[in-house]
Amino acid sequence: MRHIKKILVPSIADILFLSIFLIIIFSKNQSLLIDCDTGYHIRAGEYIIQTLSIPRYDMFSFLTPPIPWTAHEWLSEVAMALLHKAFGLTGVVIFFAFFIACVYFIFFKIIQTYTANILICILVSLFVITSSEVHWLARPHIFSLLLFVIWYYLLDIYHYKNKNYLYLFPPIMLLWVNLHGGFVIGFILIGVYLFGNLIKFFFSKGEEKEEYKRKTKLLGITAIACLLVSLINPYSYQILLFPLKLTSNKFIMDHVNEFLSPNFHESMPFKYMLLFMIAVFAISRKRINIIELTLIVLFTNMALYSARYIPLFAIIIAPILINQTELILNQADGKFAGFLKKRGERIASIDKSAKGYLLPFIAVALVSIFAVNGKIEFKFDEKKKPVMAVEFLKKEHITGNMFNDDEFGDYIIYAAWPEYKVFFDGRSDMYGEERMKEYFKVMGIGQGWDKVLTKYNINWIIYNANSPLSNFLIESNGWKLIYADEVANIFVRNTPEYQSLIDKYKNVKPVIIKDKDKGAK
Repeated sequence: MRHIKKILVPSIADILFLSIFLIIIFSKNQSLLIDCDTGYHIRAGEYIIQTLSIPRYDMFSFLTPPIPWTAHEWLSEVAMALLHKAFGLTGVVIFFAFFIACVYFIFFKIIQTYTANILICILVSLFVITSSEVHWLARPHIFSLLLFVIWYYLLDIYHYKNKNYLYLFPPIMLLWVNLHGGFVIGFILIGVYLFGNLIKFFFSKGEEKEEYKRKTKLLGITAIACLLVSLINPYSYQILLFPLKLTSNKFIMDHVNEFLSPNFHESMPFKYMLLFMIAVFAISRKRINIIELTLIVLFTNMALYSARYIPLFAIIIAPILINQTELILNQADGKFAGFLKKRGERIASIDKSAKGYLLPFIAVALVSIFAVNGKIEFKFDEKKKPVMAVEFLKKEHITGNMFNDDEFGDYIIYAAWPEYKVFFDGRSDMYGEERMKEYFKVMGIGQGWDKVLTKYNINWIIYNANSPLSNFLIESNGWKLIYADEVANIFVRNTPEYQSLIDKYKNVKPVIIKDKDKGAK
């Protein structure tokens, strides 16, 4: 009977798993599908499966000659396509919700090894989880997030606890380099620990010097092995250059929303985690070492430079914060500090005896059953995405080249490719700076915008409703509105080629809303 109770009582890690998984599943805004990139990843995976080849040129846009494309997330896309084929978009979302919950379950289990005070673990974990939520999407970078957590932990226990699992790094890198471009962070982390041990080697003496020499040598060998293994991918050495080319392109980094710096005017948990970190370091008497300092400076800079790196910053800073916070608590006097220590010990004792893995299993099973029976369904929100507009396109079979909003492009690829090929979509890195500038010129009706349309022989446009571009085209004699809803407008050139459509939908009126036009994602 006591054993049954233990099975039913969830541990804190189980509670975190359940909370994350169920909040994502039952979130009203379907947060994992906030953008439509999920759609083109699925179609890319299907293309790979059908052709048994990795694409080297774009097949989703009509631009000719086809643009070279590094599909660096090909293995993730294959996995997503297989999930979609078996379980539809709902299955893809449930899988990523489960995967995200697993990442932070493992993360919590790991950071519990850094301190005896479970209250500190809970506090720091809540900061990490709520800060990381900013980039939870049903996209390949979630695979990268799990490998990042494991990679960091194995490096940390090698350096601080002399537990050598470095032999696992090459096979992990082989998987990582084919899943997502975030593999480059693995090399950065090895570089930080290699740098730290090298500095210690130069400033140490005797046996300590020999120890740092040994660690430096092993880390160097591991880095070389990982570098060689990383070449086992469809693009060979070019895959190593891809993340560097992307992040070094200032125009793209400055004009794609998810690469922009965090907006501190918003109420974001990352802001409070950052302030908490500063406060802890200001109070603590414990000096941070060279590796910790390098990690803090590097990943804080990354998070401030781009919001998409906030989850990495939060995970990196967690064990350092835990060590510093525990020292502050241990050195503190007073009833409150004593209360926290005793309460932490009691909770840790209960948590250690809890074996409640059954509840997460039941939750995942029930959600899966509900999904199979149609009680839970995930799809792109037709109030925010051009779902109905694309259905109109599929009905009318409009010919000619389109100009489209980039987010719309992702959805069109998912819902209407290969019948419709786009002008632009979420793969900004592939289109490059020149085409991005052309896209922005048309979007903002800048000087020469019409020349861009002529250059690419654009005959119809699908774009955000009530945007400056849509409002301009409504007043233009050269374009006619043939479809309108609260999300999207569709225009065709006022030419004989489209006269039948113009006559058929001559009574269509724009839907006026208060939403503002958006730029590239």
